[in-house]
Amino acid sequence: MRIKLLLISLMCCSQSTLASITVIVHPSNNNDLNKSAITRLFLGKTKKFPDGTIAIPLNQDESKNITEEFNSKALKKSSSQLKAYWSKLVFTGKGTPPKNAEDNKAVLDIVAQNPNVIGYIRSDIVNDKVKAVTTF
Repeated sequence: MRIKLLLISLMCCSQSTLASITVIVHPSNNNDLNKSAITRLFLGKTKKFPDGTIAIPLNQDESKNITEEFNSKALKKSSSQLKAYWSKLVFTGKGTPPKNAEDNKAVLDIVAQNPNVIGYIRSDIVNDKVKAVTTF
């Protein structure tokens, strides 16, 4: 009986918790972005890609599991730590947090249309309209 419950629980898990996270950019973006550069962009420590063009980081809605996972894996911060971090920067006038998109599809569409945007989505939905940079 316990095994059946465990199997049912595992099958009910959302795909987003089973898929890895891929950071994506527009296909025309030829910047070499390592994990450190991505972290710096999403924490507002830099506002440009390595080639000097403006970078626009795009988060997903805070309520999404993928956002919590990205914050943990890529930024090494919990949601509460990240809120405190951005509150301090906003209060001192030293930064603004990335804009939020509703979900994976919205990020995919926005990145595919704008060469300056960088975002993250579930790895299993990456397509040829965007360029995968790295996976967490």
